Amino acid sequence: MLTIKKLTKTLGGRTLLREAEMSINWGERVALVGPNGAGKSTLFRMILDEDQPDEGTIERDEYAITGYLPQEAGEPSDETILEIAMGITPEMIGLLRTIREGEASGDLSSEKFGKAQDQFTALNGYQLEPKAKKILAGLGFKQEDFNKPAREYSGGWVMRAHLARLLVMEPDLLMLDEPTNHLDLISLIWLQRYLLNYSGAILMISHDRDFMDTMIETVIEIDPDAMQLISYTGNYSTYLEEREKVYERKVQAYRNQNKEIEAHMEFIERFRQVGSKAAQVQSRIKLVEKIERIEKPRAPRKPFKFSFPQPPRSNQKVIEMEKVCQSYPGKRIYKDLDLTIERGDKIVLVGPNGAGKTTLLKLLAGELEIDGGKKDVGYLTKIGYYSQHRAEALNEYNTVLDEVMGACTTLREEDARAILGTFLFRRADVEKRCGVLSGGEKSRLNLVKFLVDPPNLLLMDEPTTHLDILSIDSLVNALKSYEGTLVFISHDVHFIRTLAETTLHVTRNEKDPENGAIVTRYTGGYDYFLEKSGLSDDRSAVTS
Repeated sequence: MLTIKKLTKTLGGRTLLREAEMSINWGERVALVGPNGAGKSTLFRMILDEDQPDEGTIERDEYAITGYLPQEAGEPSDETILEIAMGITPEMIGLLRTIREGEASGDLSSEKFGKAQDQFTALNGYQLEPKAKKILAGLGFKQEDFNKPAREYSGGWVMRAHLARLLVMEPDLLMLDEPTNHLDLISLIWLQRYLLNYSGAILMISHDRDFMDTMIETVIEIDPDAMQLISYTGNYSTYLEEREKVYERKVQAYRNQNKEIEAHMEFIERFRQVGSKAAQVQSRIKLVEKIERIEKPRAPRKPFKFSFPQPPRSNQKVIEMEKVCQSYPGKRIYKDLDLTIERGDKIVLVGPNGAGKTTLLKLLAGELEIDGGKKDVGYLTKIGYYSQHRAEALNEYNTVLDEVMGACTTLREEDARAILGTFLFRRADVEKRCGVLSGGEKSRLNLVKFLVDPPNLLLMDEPTTHLDILSIDSLVNALKSYEGTLVFISHDVHFIRTLAETTLHVTRNEKDPENGAIVTRYTGGYDYFLEKSGLSDDRSAVTS
């Protein structure tokens, strides 16, 4: 289906790929991995003909249809959510609107209405609509969302509509760049299940380890040192194991060669002045000169391990809520909510977007004042709230390194630099002023500041956003040894499965919205929650 031969690409004076090769077969599930900046997005652009290689070829089956989901969509237009999902042309949009106007007015016998129906049928419009609605529902849209303009929705929801469009289209090669970024956990479960039955080939870039472990059968790594595309059979976890074995074999080959060269050089030095050994010495010298040196292999990046300071001990009851009520204009979020969080709890909040998870986290953090009821915070409780949308008190004149060193006065500079490197701040980045950082960089910097001086109640909203897989693993390592209380929201299943010991399922009661969200407690981790809630079996349950 797709074959890349002898591909070379240089970008910004740096060679990303040199005579690299790869292939994707019909129906194959492939993940493209590599460190940030290795060239994953550049390779995607070349496959899509949006960029050209310096040398080499990219060959596609002439009959294969390719569909692509970027990380971000453009500005939404007046198209409705359903129209985006159907992927229909402006002509079809006009016909569909004529049909709807006729149905709304009851004018079903006019020539205009009949002609529009006939043309829409000829273009397979009536086959697309039910399929698009089913997929939109799976991705979390409600019936009343379908005919609303996309401009009324956030970028994340518009991306879901574009993902639905690709699934309706069913391309032979489905290219996905971080497809889980804009999904809540419930929609992610649905997408994972849907793609397992997808008939086409899939090529994805993802930082979601569990998603790749479930979906992928081949991993292609961009090796920035070799500038090659290296293929591994198996899912992401298998790839990590095989990559480690490959590294160990390279290290052994490097050591064996060094021993061989040392043995030759020892012979040469010992017998250099011995006339009877002159021929042998010259032979050994020529042999050493001909040996093609193996470069010392670079160890694969691994999660950073560091003994973070532990927070002071809190009260047994960290926070207690009784009959708490909370509303936004025109919408009740919580009514008579009772919730107790105790020392050492590791709690994940799950549920569809808009159910009230972030609102609950903000109520716990004190970012929102409760409308009614009672909230008691233990007098020894020290709260830290990490929000991906909040640039917490960064001094714009400080460097990144200054901010981290200031957060923990006992931290050594080399440790601070190592931690920052793990969270994607490279050597030059640590000298950047905070005032010039991007939103993602500010989020990561705030995350590091939390880790080096943690509170005893840590509230985290999507902490893995803007992180690569190894950074996520480093964060997991830090939080596994954290002795305080943790409440978090995440759609990264590996992150949840590793850390959560209790699950709070937050859902909207659509039949009785005045009673607000329903919070159901499951005293167990992610798999226990799936089993007891029935979400592992029934998609309808997750939106009820």
